[in-house]
This record gives sequence, C-alpha cells and structure tokens, in this order.
Amino acid sequence: MSAAPLSGFRRVLVGSTNPPKLEGVRSALVSFAPGAEIEGVDVSSGVPEQPLGFPEIVAGARQRAAAARKRGPCDLSVGYEDGLVEISAAGRWFNIGCAALDDGETVSLGLSSGFAYPPECVRRAIGERLSIGDLFDHFWRDHMGETASHASALSVGNVGKLTDGALPRSDYTRQAVLCALAELLHQDLYQESGAGR
Repeated sequence: MSAAPLSGFRRVLVGSTNPPKLEGVRSALVSFAPGAEIEGVDVSSGVPEQPLGFPEIVAGARQRAAAARKRGPCDLSVGYEDGLVEISAAGRWFNIGCAALDDGETVSLGLSSGFAYPPECVRRAIGERLSIGDLFDHFWRDHMGETASHASALSVGNVGKLTDGALPRSDYTRQAVLCALAELLHQDLYQESGAGR
C-alpha cells in the first residue's frame, strides 16, 4: 500500500455537523488523504429519528452520503448513522453505527463495534420510537446526578460515558469509517467475477 493511497482527495463532505463525528472521519482519513479538507453539512438521513435494524441504519448512512454529495463538488462524501439492532443470541439490542463512503462511483460500507444501552432506555426507544440518545441523557442525569463529573455527550458521546471515556464517540465513528475504507481502497478485490451467477 502506498503511503497515502487517497492523496488526490482534496474535499470530503460529511453528512453531519456533529463535532465528534467529524473528528472521527478526520482521524480515519488523515493517513490516507492527508491534504483533504473535511467539511460537515447538515442533511437529512431519510430514516426515523431512532433507526431500528440494519436496513434502516444502512439506508440512513447511504442517504446521508448521497445528500452530502449533492451539496457541492467533492472527492468523497461520507454518511454515518447509528441505530439499534437486536442480537437475539445475546438477548439485547445493541447500538451499531454504519459509515457509507461515496467516491462518485462506489459506495462502500463499514460498521462500528456494538454496545448495549441500559434496558430501560431501549424499551422506550423501541416501543415509542424515541431517540435513545435523548432517553439516555435523561436516564444518565437521573442516575448519576447533575453534579456527576463526566464528560458531556458532545465530547465523548454516550458510548464514551458508558466506557468512562475509554471509547469516545469520535473513535467509535472512526471504527466504522476505517472498516468502510477496506472496499474503497481495494475495489478490485470486491468486484464480482460473474462466475456461478
């Protein structure tokens, strides 16, 4: 692999203005496209505020990337969407993020790791289709107290709160973007040969 395989990329539009998400994209791409300008744009995901299941999560990420690309010329557009996925073998719903990278020809996808929210938050998020982020903010304040010394959601996110800062939101986003880069960097390996179809 060359030192910077996407070094020709100059402008990257991200379908979000959330600072930790933008930092996650920036830190994932810095080694591959070191000269790229990363810019966030406010776009709609086109899915419910609380996505449930992989189809809605992936659709949200894809639609954010597509909407960002329409906002102006760019070498790459990025969409990122979090949602809840039921893992029946674990008996829980897990928060999982999906990143979609669109270079104008290929849309590659990658997923983050998954973490479980407290069951009380999950029940309401699923039953009432409320944002689990908002539910968790209230839950956290009620259980930890307003004076609890923890970083704000804006800096570390809820995954950062639940891991006592060990996995901040920016790193969580970075995971999904790096996983999506696999196909973007090696598109020839992902092309269907046509054999057996």
